[in-house]
Amino acid sequence: MSEMDLLEGLLEIYSPSYEEREAVDYLVAQMNAMGLNAFRDAAGNAVGIADPPLPPLSKGGLAEVREIVLLGHIDTAKGFVEVRREKNFLYGRGAVDAKGPLCAFVEAASRHAAARVGTREDWRIVVVGAVEEECPTSKGAHFAKTQYNPEYAIVGEPSGWDRITLGYKGSLWADYTLTRAMAHTAGQQKSATEEAIELWLNIKQIADEFNRDKTRVFDRLDPSLRGMHSDNDGLQEIAKLTIGMRLPVGVDVRELENKILELKGTEGDVMFSTETPAFRAEKNNALVRAFLASIRDENGEPGFTLKTGTSDMNILGPYWKCPIVTYGPGDSNLDHTPDEHIDLAEYEKSIDVLARVLETLMM
Repeated sequence: MSEMDLLEGLLEIYSPSYEEREAVDYLVAQMNAMGLNAFRDAAGNAVGIADPPLPPLSKGGLAEVREIVLLGHIDTAKGFVEVRREKNFLYGRGAVDAKGPLCAFVEAASRHAAARVGTREDWRIVVVGAVEEECPTSKGAHFAKTQYNPEYAIVGEPSGWDRITLGYKGSLWADYTLTRAMAHTAGQQKSATEEAIELWLNIKQIADEFNRDKTRVFDRLDPSLRGMHSDNDGLQEIAKLTIGMRLPVGVDVRELENKILELKGTEGDVMFSTETPAFRAEKNNALVRAFLASIRDENGEPGFTLKTGTSDMNILGPYWKCPIVTYGPGDSNLDHTPDEHIDLAEYEKSIDVLARVLETLMM
């Protein structure tokens, strides 16, 4: 199977969040065929491991193995995109976000499983195709973080083959519901809808004050009104808002939630979800240096980027506390679009970069 065939086969299997089983089984089978020890774990993730054949023993007689974990996600946004090749572009849902980066991980790890891992007896490479990244649960990453203790970690998301992502903003969602007795429109009492809109404007004001001296998007607190609904049955009226917030580094999620609860007052209910702090990784470490050198070896000019969305890096980085970056081929502007596609030349370059990074780290 060629490097293109693995990705194309995975793209053919539609796997939106919560419906990943067929894609996981396919990837497990392919990883086993490529020399990895592959299985579906208890969370439903596809896992492939390149194990050293004879792990060295410590003084206490227990095996000591150092881990490099490469975790991408196998679920996609909804909406099937016809899988097809046009010139050097491969179209399909997940080609960029993020089956392309995940398959690049598998290809790079399998090279070492076939030819190199046996000469480095204290290293294990773990590839994880995580489930439920494109939804609030992030089930796959939350499970995987407790299963491994990596010395280095790479998360699979599109950065472009010559760029390294060091950070993601956090995310907080709030669903507000206010129900109250109907009042005559000629009266002085505000309607439930007016109260809801006032809450939104107050949240917006907090963000505006926070952002007053912030020039970079990555440093700003960005609220957005994602949904609004009002109704009545003649006796009671109801107003509902859904508010999403992108959080910069340094914003305490609980503190922000408490501010919102204070703003709503004694009426109404607020339910919070996707409570994910922002994360930014360090760049003065062996992992980053290996990527910079590998990209240059492919005649690229490496660069760093910070993303305004969130990813599994937000979950894994604070927990593992090891050198970590996000990397993968593809243009993130094509995420979730009906035109999602990947440049196969870029995909191949990213595999070469990753293989060289692994080799460098295991020296």
